Amino acid sequence: MNEYKFSLKAFFELISALEKLPAIGKKSAQKMAYALCLEDKFLGLNIAHAIENAALSVQRCQKCFGISESEICEICSSHTRQNGELCIVASPKDIFTIEDIGEFCGRYFVLDSQNDLEQIDFKLLNNRIITESIQEIIFALSPSLANEAIMLYIEDKITSPLRFSKIAQGVPTGIGLDSIDQLSLSRAISLRVKL
Repeated sequence: MNEYKFSLKAFFELISALEKLPAIGKKSAQKMAYALCLEDKFLGLNIAHAIENAALSVQRCQKCFGISESEICEICSSHTRQNGELCIVASPKDIFTIEDIGEFCGRYFVLDSQNDLEQIDFKLLNNRIITESIQEIIFALSPSLANEAIMLYIEDKITSPLRFSKIAQGVPTGIGLDSIDQLSLSRAISLRVKL
């Protein structure tokens, strides 16, 4: 078998590379490699080209630390997004999730959970609050004691007087109460809406 693998070095290198992607196991990587190399070579070449282009073009926005193909992202440079709201998220992926809803029209600031809290650029954040006339900071972080502490820490580091809020948490649509964790149910009850 080792000789066979050695004779298919490029194929098994592709499998090994695909396995390093999140949520891709060995069998899935083998299926993908087979599909890309044998079943649809044109698709394989298109994906390879798209990966190369994205890897060379995508970077972090210098203002919000979201994903951009230029120094400043489209959201940070848009004049229509200047509504006085700044949403703090844990990851650039969270921006996509919120933008897909189409309800939020402000700007973002990414904490990036890989960074230590001491590495957050509070000088940049405080400068943005002043220059962009931010009146409210909305924390869009998942509910946890650690994130509650992060929110308090950030509030303490912000020098301007602002409104602070966080996204409401509660009961997802279509889920029975017996399937909901206690923290979510507790929040749903305490943040109940008057009918």
